[in-house]
Amino acid sequence: MIRIYDDYESMSNAAAQLFVDQAAQAVRERGGFTVAFSGGHTPQRTYELLAQLPLSDRNPRQEVPWHQVHVFWGDERCVPLDDPQSNARMTREALLDHVPIPDAHVHPIRCAQDPEQAAKDYAAELRAHLGERHFDLVFLGLGENGHTASLFPDTDILEARDRWTGAVYVAEQDMWRVTLTAPLINEAAAIAFLVTGASKAEIVHRVLEGPHDPNRLPAQLIQPVNGIMYYLLDTEAASKLDEGLKRKSA
Repeated sequence: MIRIYDDYESMSNAAAQLFVDQAAQAVRERGGFTVAFSGGHTPQRTYELLAQLPLSDRNPRQEVPWHQVHVFWGDERCVPLDDPQSNARMTREALLDHVPIPDAHVHPIRCAQDPEQAAKDYAAELRAHLGERHFDLVFLGLGENGHTASLFPDTDILEARDRWTGAVYVAEQDMWRVTLTAPLINEAAAIAFLVTGASKAEIVHRVLEGPHDPNRLPAQLIQPVNGIMYYLLDTEAASKLDEGLKRKSA
């Protein structure tokens, strides 16, 4: 499902509303809500809106049952949790430090010391919490090279079939990361790519309308098994999509 918004702010509002709606539905139907957050710049405004601002004429802080929310991350850079590059730090500063979520419900990836062991430990933590269930919502970004989470082009983690997590070394960044795998993400009830800006227009076009080549475009691996997938785009990110596809999204 592709939805196109006028600008970054309106896309961020839509993503925040999706979070609110999915949380309410999950708590109503299953007694709790489990989300995997994305890092990077794009989702930051969404998190700020959930923490601080009303959506329409309603206050999301009152709508979200934070004591029934469990937060995980789709990936993490293997730096200390207080490092400026940490996805968990960004999310805490933008959102989690401002809402009444129990500390025990926040599950960061701790991989600064040993990425491979951290990936195994995070998989165990996920299995202990999820059991036979799945994520209710996964937020994802989209890199200009087609990566999402830390599923980078031409990396071994793209071949994962029965693992939930993996450690990935990104040579161009000289950095280890830990990531959820595509099979786990694909089990989610809802998956939302948040993508903005003209610099993402070409990769959005290639991922959504180009040939299927997931080894070079790992975002194409994300295909929900039973859930719903959203591409929340601003007009700049959607500018190279076929006009017919744009009309369908209206």
